[in-house]
Amino acid sequence: YFTILLFFLVGFSGSAELDAGKCVVWGPGLSPAAVLPVRYFYIQSVDSEGRNISVSPAADSFRVKISSLEQQYVRVHVPAPLDRGDGSLLVRYRLYGSSSRGLKIEVLYQDRPVADSPYTLRGPVYHEYCVCPERDPRVWSSALQCPEQEPQIQQDFISFPSIDLQRLQQEVPQRFSRRGGLVHYSLINNQLHRRSLGQYTDFKMFSDEMLLSLARKVRLPDVEFYINVGDWPMENRKAGDKPGPVPIISWCGSTDTRDIILPTYDITHSCLEAMRGVTSDLLSVQGNTGPVWSDKTEKAFFRGRDSREERLRLVTMSKENPELLDAGITAYFFFRDREKDLGKAPLVGFFDFFKYKYQVNVDGTVAAYRFPYLMLGDSLVFKQDSPYYEHFYTHLEAGVHYIPVKRDLSDLLQKIRWAQKNDTKAEAIAKSGQSLVRDVLQPHRLYCYYYSVLQTYAARQSTRPAVHPDMELVPQPSDHSALCDCHRSPEEQKNEL
Repeated sequence: YFTILLFFLVGFSGSAELDAGKCVVWGPGLSPAAVLPVRYFYIQSVDSEGRNISVSPAADSFRVKISSLEQQYVRVHVPAPLDRGDGSLLVRYRLYGSSSRGLKIEVLYQDRPVADSPYTLRGPVYHEYCVCPERDPRVWSSALQCPEQEPQIQQDFISFPSIDLQRLQQEVPQRFSRRGGLVHYSLINNQLHRRSLGQYTDFKMFSDEMLLSLARKVRLPDVEFYINVGDWPMENRKAGDKPGPVPIISWCGSTDTRDIILPTYDITHSCLEAMRGVTSDLLSVQGNTGPVWSDKTEKAFFRGRDSREERLRLVTMSKENPELLDAGITAYFFFRDREKDLGKAPLVGFFDFFKYKYQVNVDGTVAAYRFPYLMLGDSLVFKQDSPYYEHFYTHLEAGVHYIPVKRDLSDLLQKIRWAQKNDTKAEAIAKSGQSLVRDVLQPHRLYCYYYSVLQTYAARQSTRPAVHPDMELVPQPSDHSALCDCHRSPEEQKNEL
């Protein structure tokens, strides 16, 4: 075997007796068919009695080694595994080439094999930019263990039992193109085509990259749709109106609109560029959650720009109640006249937010897209009541996974005081929210969600999707340095001819 990665050591503290053979290793990164930009899996430390260990294992005790099963060099990047602070580890790796024979993954604890290590991923194992879509979506969905249903998708499509594409072509540009952030897409034969409607469509780069990434992995249904790449959801007609609402796909929903929601551009981009172009993503946050609960500063914390008046109110509350709240505005754009009065706070690295026990989540122009990252931390989140929502909010329950506060923040200080006096309950809510979001916001689940939206939409189309003359092809990115031989069965190849 040609070894392509060195051992990485992880530092921990703790004295629990760990049994390597009883530890549990799981996750999509152990499946060759689960193609992701960054593959990942988890290690749960277990003691000799078979009980999960809830503190970090001993220092320098775990090692992870990955080898190629063939002679040809395949570049793989593996950072040090992430200590999640609760007895579990998160191991990440990014492939920069495909391996036809597969990979060997060894997980060791003090030189002893962990669980069923070594793990053999029989090839082919494809890298992110290999254009080799699985032709059977059921096989692809099974490899990712996609959920059968997503409550937000079911809710979003209630208003659209049938989708008339000819009606959309006539009505959508006329009603919405002046708002500036609309892109008309057609996915035909797994190729992406689009035309931009309006002046402010630069953020199409984010929808492009995720749709192209999905098309590299699985055969998509032929579908034609409109994505709103602006901030505010668009369709405010209700289901019973005449004429009725039209399906606009957006990154953020609201109680006053009927848009179909996708995971935000922020979290999808962070998954695509993890371990490369971004530092904060849905995985990296899990290993950077600050001190243990008992060592965190017992205050609420906020930093952000002035995109909503309630954020300014937070700063005033902070000045008047510094023992409860540390809040500051880091940039002024909407309320520049208030800077002299409120002051400008220095930037704080996001991971340093988690030095505080409590985080305050206040809307920006729409939903605050930091919310998923705050929930993945090890702090209790106080979330402002809001008409805006992201794709995963239906999984959350106020008072169970976070603490709700009124829209005007009038009860925030009271609830911070409650958390200070009820430390055990506050910590339990923080852990409950973190646990849930760790599950529903795994990167592979975002791919499942995107596919499910497209599949559900396609099944409701009453007319045939098409590539229109004013559309342009959005090509797949080419990486000539990355080896990619797409292996398909003779039957699949025959079906393509």
